[in-house]
Amino acid sequence: QVQMVESGGGLVHAGGSLRLSCAVSVRTSSNYVMAWFRQAPGEEREFIGAINCNSGITNYLASVRGRFTISRDNAKNTVYLQMNSLKPEDTAAYYCATRSGGNIYYSNSRLYDYWGQGTQVTVSS
Repeated sequence: QVQMVESGGGLVHAGGSLRLSCAVSVRTSSNYVMAWFRQAPGEEREFIGAINCNSGITNYLASVRGRFTISRDNAKNTVYLQMNSLKPEDTAAYYCATRSGGNIYYSNSRLYDYWGQGTQVTVSS
């Protein structure tokens, strides 16, 4: 069983930044993909991006590319989502998720085996 604990959400003004953390109970240098999703009220869960924990290669949703960055700290077994230039439409509950293997292009939430509890990000205009 993989344990995942998120932190770092909050309220920020448009244009601001937040960094979300996801502490995981597996080595982030091992053969896993760590992904971030978000879900706004009344909307489906949306893939934001993913990182291959072995290689560090990342993939992003087009609308966040250049604003959001996924990284990992293998010493801390923690994955981060750095969010810059936040917009009101980024408001959502954010979730980290993981699956074994190396494919960073799986965007279907059903393909991920373990999830964090979610953290709320609210961007005011």
